[in-house]
Formats: sequence, C-alpha cells, structure tokens
Amino acid sequence: MNCAKASEGRNATSVATLCGTSSQQCVHELFEAQAARTPDVIALTYEQEMLTYAQLNTRANRIAHWLQEYGGVKPDKLVGMCVERSLDAVIALLGILKAGGAYVPLDPAFPTERLAQILEDSQPEVMITQTAMKQTVSSFAKHTLSLDAPALSLLSRENPVSAVQPQDLAYVIFTSGSTGRPKGVQIEHRALVNFLQSMAREPGLTADDTLVAVTTFSFDIAGLEIFLPLIMGARVVIAGGDVVLDGRALRDLLEASNATVMQATPITWRMILESGWQGRLGLKILCGGEAMPPDLARELIPRCSSLWNMYGPTETTIWSTVTHVTSTESRIPIGRPIANTQVYIVDRELREVPVGGTGELLIGGIGLARGYLNNPELTAERFIPDPFSQNKDARLYKTGDLCRCRHDGVIEFLGRNDNQVKIRGYRIELGDVEAALESHPEVKQAATKVVDGPGHEKSLVGYVVAPGLETQELRTYLAQRLPQYMLPAIYVSLTELPLTPNRKVDRNALPIPGTNHLVGTSPRTDVEKRLSEIVAKLLGLKSVRADDNFFLLGGQSLFCTQLTARIRNNFGIEISVRSIFESPTPAQLAQQIESTMAAKICSMTADEVQQALAQANFGGGQK
Repeated sequence: MNCAKASEGRNATSVATLCGTSSQQCVHELFEAQAARTPDVIALTYEQEMLTYAQLNTRANRIAHWLQEYGGVKPDKLVGMCVERSLDAVIALLGILKAGGAYVPLDPAFPTERLAQILEDSQPEVMITQTAMKQTVSSFAKHTLSLDAPALSLLSRENPVSAVQPQDLAYVIFTSGSTGRPKGVQIEHRALVNFLQSMAREPGLTADDTLVAVTTFSFDIAGLEIFLPLIMGARVVIAGGDVVLDGRALRDLLEASNATVMQATPITWRMILESGWQGRLGLKILCGGEAMPPDLARELIPRCSSLWNMYGPTETTIWSTVTHVTSTESRIPIGRPIANTQVYIVDRELREVPVGGTGELLIGGIGLARGYLNNPELTAERFIPDPFSQNKDARLYKTGDLCRCRHDGVIEFLGRNDNQVKIRGYRIELGDVEAALESHPEVKQAATKVVDGPGHEKSLVGYVVAPGLETQELRTYLAQRLPQYMLPAIYVSLTELPLTPNRKVDRNALPIPGTNHLVGTSPRTDVEKRLSEIVAKLLGLKSVRADDNFFLLGGQSLFCTQLTARIRNNFGIEISVRSIFESPTPAQLAQQIESTMAAKICSMTADEVQQALAQANFGGGQK
C-alpha cells in the first residue's frame, strides 16, 4: 500500500466548496471577499484594541496604496517587514499582499548581524517598520514606511488593483542554513491558498471560531494563525510578546478570549500545563514544529475538544500532513497528506520502500516552494524531478526526514538523516551554529550536539577548541550573530574534537555535559544562594553561580513558568516571566526580589512583616 496514493488530493473539492472560492484566487482576495460579507464583525484583537473586518481592510488598503504609489511594489517584489507583535503587524502583512508584493518577515528580536544577512540576501524594494526600529533596517531598502506615519491616513480606503496571480510569491521565510547563512524559502499564493483551504476542512475552522495567535511572524506557521481565520470570518486574538513567554498569562488569555483554537509547539503546551491549566473542552489544539511526545498527548487529550498533530517543512508550505490524535501510542504519527499533496518514502536510490520500511520522506504537490531565493544550486539539490509523475515539470522536496508508512496508510516520523535539529519548534542547522562559533578569531574548531535536559527540554551544546577563551566572551560574541533560539545552552571547552576514521567530527563521541561547565562568581547574599539552589535543581545542575545566565544554562520557556512558581513559593512574591528575561542571573534577579520584598514590607503591618519573613524563612521570623 502506497501512502501517497492512499491520500492524494482527497480533500481538494470539498474544501474549495467549503471556502466558497476557487484556488485561482490569492490570499488577500479571499480576505477581501470575507470583509465584504462581514464588515462589522470583529476580525482582530490585541490587548484592549480591536478592528472589524472593514476597519482591518481599510487600514491594509492604505498600506497597499502607499507601497504601489511610492514604493513601486508589484508582483514578485519583496517587501521587508520588521514590526513588533501588534495589530499593525497584521495590517502590514495584508497591505503587502494587496499591493501585489511578497513579504519578508524579520523578527525585531534578532541580532543586527542576522537581520543584515537576511536583508542582504533578499534586497527588499521597501521596508515596513516602526519609528523605533527604522534606523536598524532602513539602510537596506530604497524606501522605508513607518506604520505610525500620519500621512497614511490620507491614502485611499478602496481595495487596490494589482496584477498579482496565484503563481506569484506571497512570502519569503528565512530558515537556518547549513553554510552559516539563513536561506530564503519562496512560497507562492497558490501554495498558501491550497494549504489554508485544506486546513479549513481538517482540522477545521469556521466563522464561529476564535484563534489565539502566539507564533512569531518570522516563523512560517504564523501564516495559519493569521490568514486562516481571516478568510473564514473568524476572530484572531494576537498574544502580546510578554504573554507568549508566560504560561500563566497564556492560560489566562485562553480563558478570557473564549478561545476555540490555538496552535503551538509542544514546549509551549507544556508551559501552559505547568501553569496549572485544567483545560478547555471547547478548545481545538494544534500541535507541531517538532515531534509530539506521547506523555504530552496524554495530558492534552482530556483537556480539549480535539488534539491534532501537524507536520511539514517550510519548503512545502507550513503543514503537509495532519492527524487527529485520539490515543497515546508509543509514537504519535504525523498522519496523512493534506489536499493536493503527495508523499513518498524512498531509499537512497529513490525507490519506494515497502510498507513498514524506513526511508526518506519526499513531498510533492501544489504546496512546494518555488525554491531558495538566489540559491539555484541548493534548490536543485533539495527540489528534484518527480520520478513517479507523468508530468515532466513535477518536483519533489527531499525533506531529510526518516519516516515509515504503517499498514493503515498513516506515516510515522523516525528522525533525521542529516545534522538538522528541532529545538522548541525552531529548525536549526548545526552547521549554522558551528560556522558562527568558528568565526570567532580564537576558536580553532567547533562542533555542536543536542542533548536531552530536564523537563523534556532539548538543549544545544557548543564544543570549542579555544584555549584561554572565556565562556562569557564567546556567549556575547554569538548573541550578536544568532537569534536567541539558536544559541547553545552550554559551552564545553576541549583540547581537540573527537574524529571518525575518515577524519570527520564524531558527534557521538562528544561528551555529554554532566555538570555546570561555567566559571563565575559564587552567590553572596541569602537570596542569591537560594535562587542559585532553585535554578540548579530546576535545570538538573550540580551548582549555579551568581552570574550564570539562566537561559544560557538551558532555561527556556517551560522553565520560566516553573521558576516564577518556585520564587512565589519560596519568597512569597510574584515575579513576571519578563523579569527573568531582564534579569537572567541569580545576582540580578535577587536584586529584583529584594526590592519587591522591600516595597511589599513597607506597606505591611508589623504582624504581616513577621509572617512574610517567616514564609520566606529569613531570620527565623524575627523583625
């Protein structure tokens, strides 16, 4: 039984009927049609702000007219977008598409050097940003538009006319590249529309839904969170930057918004569970970005109306397979192909393996990217002619994912055949990180490896041959070049890297860190000592120094929620997740705790002070 033939194109007709449109339309046209049908329905909310479909359409139209009239934007022209999470970010996305251009999202949190690499490769005609970030990105484009510019309000409110067609680009997303530079994946309107129409059918979304959007706009899965609700007449609730980092805040937003759909990575769902979330029976959970652990599925199934596992590379448009998770098997499958998508599992000679056999997953169909921006060699390597198709122009994407097809036609993911890894849903090429490490003038050799840490969290370890190089100097150097999610959590200094007989780095022989390898200042105050003990226990380390960075020790999103809970239990005060990001060392965080406690004590009676000190176990409860 062939997995591809069992599922090929199974939803195409019914989905197009459900959406009430043709796949020959572009994404923004589907939105415009919805805005015309439900102009007064709330389309978008962010904190206390909200926009109806008519208001959102009008504001996006003004952006589009500016892009056409002053930026010269037309089909296949790239427009950079560097905007904080807000209503403006969604307005900008729609405005770019309406103008006929393709958006290139840039995360404002990325280091300047990483932003520069993306902008040098994409060479956008226009950059859309906000005044606060204009200086950082404006030099890379001919024209710059600040979304807070007063002149925008004078432009036309009407839908613009453009020559954009379904085969034109909708966006270019940059992902980690093995050469040390990010690579741009070019996605066309027809691929995105096919994906959205298939998602409307399964897992399903209607005008009655409210979707909470938590994904950064530079991550391709944000496309589902923004565009799917907006072409179906549903409501999008944009979670703020601070909320996305805080499990308790996300839990509260799910309840306050009456959310019916949310998509997130496994680690984000663990973070919400850790906050004490009891579930929401009307909530449809979409989980993807990395393999779904069975124990997470066991936790989520009774807490929601339905749980869906999603799989897909950026190169095949967001998700390519889905499955409704109803049982907690030893391995959660990635399911069957979405509409107009074909999959094959092959050996090294591109021959299909038998059912149950392991091979590389190849994906074909309308969802395939055009290729990599300005990189024809890599495009030819990863996008190959389809040997199973009668169409001479058909292609398949070599995913590098090892899979097998079960007898029921469902696909299981087994791992990778190269050095690409997934950490917290982000795709990372180890060569990208290693190139950044080796660019330091004192590093002679470098390697990286992923190890399992506490709390189901995977951690990236950096190994360097760099005699005398201080760890903090290397951390600072790397943080100026790579996004935070690509930074190694632990750095290990070696005299030489272990090699295989053919003189390549033997990753299996790289030592797994068993202790804290960092050198720093010992804790001094009682608060610092207790914080260091809390962090060490939380992260599974023998000890933590006062100036050790919580995040560079491996403390990511899930652990932030756990740390705030333990601070609450130990010190009797509330510390936000944002405080941990602003003060990531025990010494810095201790100052925040002490000042918060001092302010709290000033407002207390003498008895309340004694009780608070006793709870915090300071001075045996004495005044």
